Amino acid sequence: MNGNGQERFSPAAFSNRLKYREEQLEPGEALDAGKAQEGENGGFGRLANDIRAYLSSPRGLTEEERRQYGERLNRAVLGFAKDREHVLALINDWLLRHRIHELPGQQIPYESLAEALFAEVIGMNVLELVLADRVGLEEIQVVGTRIYEVRRGRAVPSRYRFASLKEVERIQQNLVLYNNDRINPRKRWAEVMLQDGSRVTMTGFGFTASPTLTIRFYTVQAFHLSELCEVAYRTINEPIRRLLLAVLGARFNVVIIGPTNSGKTHLMKALIAELPDEERIVTLENRFEMMIHRDFPNKNAVEYEFDEDDAMHRSSQAFKLALRQSPERIVHAEIRDQDANIYVRACTRGHEGSMTTVHANTLEDVPEAISDMCMQDGRAMNPERLTKRIAEYVTQVGIELRLVDGKRRVFRIGEIGWHDGSVTVKDWVRFDESVSDWRMPALPSQRAMERFRRHGVDTGDMFAKAGKQAEYAQRAKHNEHVPFPKEAVL
Repeated sequence: MNGNGQERFSPAAFSNRLKYREEQLEPGEALDAGKAQEGENGGFGRLANDIRAYLSSPRGLTEEERRQYGERLNRAVLGFAKDREHVLALINDWLLRHRIHELPGQQIPYESLAEALFAEVIGMNVLELVLADRVGLEEIQVVGTRIYEVRRGRAVPSRYRFASLKEVERIQQNLVLYNNDRINPRKRWAEVMLQDGSRVTMTGFGFTASPTLTIRFYTVQAFHLSELCEVAYRTINEPIRRLLLAVLGARFNVVIIGPTNSGKTHLMKALIAELPDEERIVTLENRFEMMIHRDFPNKNAVEYEFDEDDAMHRSSQAFKLALRQSPERIVHAEIRDQDANIYVRACTRGHEGSMTTVHANTLEDVPEAISDMCMQDGRAMNPERLTKRIAEYVTQVGIELRLVDGKRRVFRIGEIGWHDGSVTVKDWVRFDESVSDWRMPALPSQRAMERFRRHGVDTGDMFAKAGKQAEYAQRAKHNEHVPFPKEAVL
């Protein structure tokens, strides 16, 4: 503006104004006020498409450089500040090189055209407001226009929501575009995985009733069991920490169960953190989540990421190679139908101390659930004999996690076995919600105690309280008013 309040003449802006108006005209058509306004509104959309195409073009001389650039775009979309600054600078540079400073008549609620374009091709619309409060944010769930925020394992409705489904679909298209993927009527889903473990899962109309977008942020760092004892987490307490260390030392095969966001990956990483760095570990995942080398760079670990849709890199091939790499322990992120038989064979052929997770309602259901998966490949097997074998050799110690009072808790630690034709579970530890503390209802079996001794694990007075609780339970049979001894609470 000059001193008289009149706008200064800008050759670049005038040229740009003519360019975007003329693009709306048909040959021989006269320019009128209505068509001019249409050109002004359409100009921003075309400019946004130009910027989107510019950003999505591969950048870098090597494959690694191009991968890092794509990673930066993804991180920018997901709200990482430094990556956003970098992408905004790229947009500014593009506008300067094309001498575009403004769009005539275009009303934008941003300080600059670059910021308006950034919001369109990178920004997350109303999710920007959710992302502004990242403290404790573990997951964002979008179903249609509704938004839910997951903090401390619990999903609660957000105070924000999308104005229309088109905004959700635009964000989906941005994410898939920067990953050389697609989401359209022929392929109505897509996944984006970042190097830090953050994951985005998207579905479109026709596959789900409405578009969905789930952003799961990777928040797990190098947790140790001692940290899980702290008041902020209280997933376990000190006696349970010592018990878990004893389980690792005696090389029991461990299975972890629990609902989504109950902390299964947190706990598994905490157990891995306690193992000696030189001990050979092989991890198998269908998506890298544990990030062993990132958080434990000195671990002697081989990390596999398998893909069941790729015949050359399925879980069966990963297991074959893993078993030839001298693993002392196998850490399998989750047993699925395709790899159940292989994991069972690995645990029964010398790879003691292995760990996995499985979807099951209770610890009692675990051996049969794995047995059912093993039977899926059509082999002739005796289901009862197979379940017995799994209970005794594959899932020797089960850990159940639950969300209790808004906190992730180890709810049960049980010794899984087989007796009189059925699965048995002896609860070494159980969380008592009535007193908000842990108890030890039963002593380990003679077989388990022998295993502790064989591996040189000193259990000391670790199970003394379990003995007192067993004594209390026996007395309570005859007198229901016997008070529970305080010294028997963990």
